[in-house]
Amino acid sequence: QVQLVESGGGLVQAGGSLRLSCAASGRTSRIYAMGWFRQAPGKERESVAAINWDGGSTYYADSVKGRFTISRDNAKNTVYLQMNSLKPEDTADYYCAAARHNIVPSTITSFQYWGQGTQVTVSS
Repeated sequence: QVQLVESGGGLVQAGGSLRLSCAASGRTSRIYAMGWFRQAPGKERESVAAINWDGGSTYYADSVKGRFTISRDNAKNTVYLQMNSLKPEDTADYYCAAARHNIVPSTITSFQYWGQGTQVTVSS
């Protein structure tokens, strides 16, 4: 199995920055593409960003393009999400996920492993 643990969430003012981290453990040889997703209260979970195994292919939701950057360090089995110029509408629970495929972008349902989430709150 694969375990994913997110960290780095918190409360920040609009215009501020946060860096989320997601550490993978267990049978990490099974995972290739990784992604960040978010779910705001009363809304469906949505894709934020994704990255393939070697970082050569990335995906960003239109709402975060130019503000968020996804990256990974395979030696540390960790994926990051640098979030700049945060807006109140970025407030949500952020989840890390990993897939056994290496396709970016791909559907939410194609990611097999999920973390527990970390909360991000952006105040206006």
